[in-house]
Amino acid sequence: MKIKQLGYDKDDMANSPYAEFYNPDMAPLQEQVAQALMIGAVASELMYPFERAADIQDEGYWPIENGFTRTPQGGADAFCLTKMPGVTPEMWDWWFGWHGSDAMRYRLWHPKAHMNAVWKDGRDDLNNYVGRTSYIEEYLGSVCKKGAITFVAPSVMGLDEKKLAERGEIAVCARISLPKTPLKAGWLLHQIRPVPGGCEMRSRTWLGGSSVALGNNPGPIGKAVGFVLAQLCRVIVPDPAAVLVHTSQEMSHLATFLPELYQKFSTYEK
Repeated sequence: MKIKQLGYDKDDMANSPYAEFYNPDMAPLQEQVAQALMIGAVASELMYPFERAADIQDEGYWPIENGFTRTPQGGADAFCLTKMPGVTPEMWDWWFGWHGSDAMRYRLWHPKAHMNAVWKDGRDDLNNYVGRTSYIEEYLGSVCKKGAITFVAPSVMGLDEKKLAERGEIAVCARISLPKTPLKAGWLLHQIRPVPGGCEMRSRTWLGGSSVALGNNPGPIGKAVGFVLAQLCRVIVPDPAAVLVHTSQEMSHLATFLPELYQKFSTYEK
């Protein structure tokens, strides 16, 4: 299988079972995101830190729903709200488990940036994702990045899972790492909640800075090493504006055909 390419080539279009859903033409950024990019970076105090992740379950919205910043600790944070008419949280819960076993599925998500995704455990017969690690390769802006995304239960980030279920919401939570190393580099949270006519996704990406640690539960030495590494990693932490653009593009693009994809493949099994 070809993995070092973007999008689908002629052979993929002729043979992939997902070709009918492949669309290299991506819509413009949603208005709220375009406005945030025009404003530029905001003061880090306006964007809640990872320690306040659970506050996403509060009613209403955060002071910044679309924006990006560089933190004094060397971090890069990006928040994005994506409007998704006709889409349900259940569809996204299915997608996060389904797409990770096949690069051809992953490339549907962002035809101009996604290259490869594979589960660390090597299994491709499961649709669940919590407790599993996905190795990904994708572009953030013009820079190709490799990452390890370990999906965790929402409770790990302090969210009330009972409240999520009662509200019909989904929270996709993950720890971001450097592949095949103990270095933890960030956190990822997507809250998908129903709204009239569909749903909205509130994405939060916290990279570098205070999110850096050595191991999952570092002791004092691990935390100290993480702090030092965070300072050294300032220059390699992705541009938060590029993270905002990438998030908005991939989420809004997939939402345009996710209902049809879900209807056709949600019972798919290897």
